[in-house]
Amino acid sequence: MSLLLAGTVMTLTAPISAASPEERSFTPEDVAHEEFFSEEEVGEEAFDEDAMVERLSELEGQELDGEQSASGEPDVGPGEVASHNMEHLSNVPKNGPLQSTGSDIAFQGDYAYVGNYDGFTVYDLADPANPEQLVQVHCPGPQNDVSVYKDILILSVDARMEDDTCGADRTGDTQDYWEGLRVFDISDPAEPEYVKAVETKCGSHTNSLAPAMHGNVLYVYVSSYSPNPALANCQPPHDLISVVKIPVNAPHAAKVTSEPVLFPDGGYEGDDRGGYTETSGCHDITTYIEHDLAAGACMGDGILMDISDRENPEVISQVRDVENFAFWHSATFNNDASKVVFTDELGGGGWATCTEEFGETLGANAIYDIVDGELEFASYYKIPRINSENENCVAHNGSLIPVQGRDLMVQSWYQGGISVFDFTDSANPEEVAWFDRGEGISDGGTWSSYYYNGFVYSSDLSIGFDTFQLDDSIDGDARTDLQELNPQGQESF
Repeated sequence: MSLLLAGTVMTLTAPISAASPEERSFTPEDVAHEEFFSEEEVGEEAFDEDAMVERLSELEGQELDGEQSASGEPDVGPGEVASHNMEHLSNVPKNGPLQSTGSDIAFQGDYAYVGNYDGFTVYDLADPANPEQLVQVHCPGPQNDVSVYKDILILSVDARMEDDTCGADRTGDTQDYWEGLRVFDISDPAEPEYVKAVETKCGSHTNSLAPAMHGNVLYVYVSSYSPNPALANCQPPHDLISVVKIPVNAPHAAKVTSEPVLFPDGGYEGDDRGGYTETSGCHDITTYIEHDLAAGACMGDGILMDISDRENPEVISQVRDVENFAFWHSATFNNDASKVVFTDELGGGGWATCTEEFGETLGANAIYDIVDGELEFASYYKIPRINSENENCVAHNGSLIPVQGRDLMVQSWYQGGISVFDFTDSANPEEVAWFDRGEGISDGGTWSSYYYNGFVYSSDLSIGFDTFQLDDSIDGDARTDLQELNPQGQESF
C-alpha cells in the first residue's frame, strides 16, 4: 500500500507505478465485468446493445435498425456549463497515483472518504467549501466503493486480483484469485491502516453497513452478482448475499458469518433486452437500521427486507418492472421509510440514455410507496434535459437532503450532471436544482453526489472531487450537524 501525504509519496508495501493513458480513461460501472474474460467466458453476461435497442424499438414503436440515434439538440452544448439553483464552488483534480475511475463517497466528522478504482482519498472538510486533500491510499481494486463506521473503513473489490494485498495486480486466472472486502483502521484519518481482507463469493460490487443495535458489532451486506461457471468462487446460481461480521474493537477478526439466499425461486429470469437483467444476486442494498429495513436493487428485481435479524435478512416485498427497468441498480428510502427510490442503470453507465429516443421512463428512477409493508409503484423520475448521443447518462448514486417535512434527493447522472428533485408527492416528482457540464468536459461525468452538512459533494469519474452549494430556498432548513453519512446506510434526520 502506498500513501500520498502533503505531496509526498510514502511506500509501505509496494512502489507506485505511473498510470498509462489507457488506465486513466474511465470505466463505466457495470460494463467493467467484461474485462479479463474471453468471449466464451462472458457469454450472456456482457451487455448486448443491439438486443437492447431492438427492445426499445418495440417499446416505443420506432424503427432504429439496431443503432442509437439522437434527435434534438442537447440542452447544454459541448464545452458549456449550466446550472439552476446550484453553484459550483471548487474542484480538486485527480492526482498522484489515483488516476483511474472515481467512485463512491462516505463521510465522517470533518472528513470525506472518496473511492477510486486505484484506491481512496481522504479529504479534510474543515473548510467545507474548499476541501483539502489529506492523504491518498494506493490500493487498486475496482470499484473501491467505500463505507465508514467509527474507526473502520470498508472497501469493495469486484475484480479478480492476484492476492489480497494492496500491491496486487488484476488477473485473468479463473481458479486462483481474490476478491471481496478490504478493512482499514481509520482511527487516524491521515494514516489509514490496512488490517484485514475478507473473500466473498463473486467479490463485492458494493457494500452496506448494518451495525448491531448495541454498536459493538458491524455487519456488512455484500452485494455481488453475475456468476460464471468458469470462476472458482462465483458459481451459479448466485441468489445470495454475503454477510460479513466485524467486531468493532477487533476488525482483524472480520469474517463471513452467513450467506442468506434472497431468491430461493431464482428471481427474474431475464428477457430479450440484453444486459444484466437476470436476477443473480444484488447490485446495491441500502439499510435503515432504525426501522430494521433494507431495500435491495437486485438486477431484475427490487426488494424490501426485514433485517431485524442482522445475519439473516428476509425479503418481505418484491417488485418487478419488465417494461421500463433493465437493471435495478440502487435504492434510497425517504426519511420516514414510507418510500423507496430505485434507479435503473440501463446500459451499465456507458450508454447515452438521456436522449429523446429513450424517453422519460428508461434509465430513470422509479418511486415506490411502502404500504402495509409492500412496495407500490407511484411514478418515474428522469432528468428533463436532453443530452447528446455522445454523453453517457443514466440514473446513478444520490442521497437525501435532510429537510424536515420534504422528500428531497440529490443524484448523479454521469454526464447528465447532478439533479436535485422533490418527491414529497410520490406521483409527481419535480426537479428543483441542477448542474450540467456539456459534452467534452468530463470523460464519464459524475458517479455519486451526496448532501453533507450544507454542501453537495460529487465524485466525478475523470476530473476529481467537486463541491456545490444549493440555493437557500431548497436547503435553508437542512440539518448541518451530521457526524457520519453512508448513503447506503441511512439514518433518520
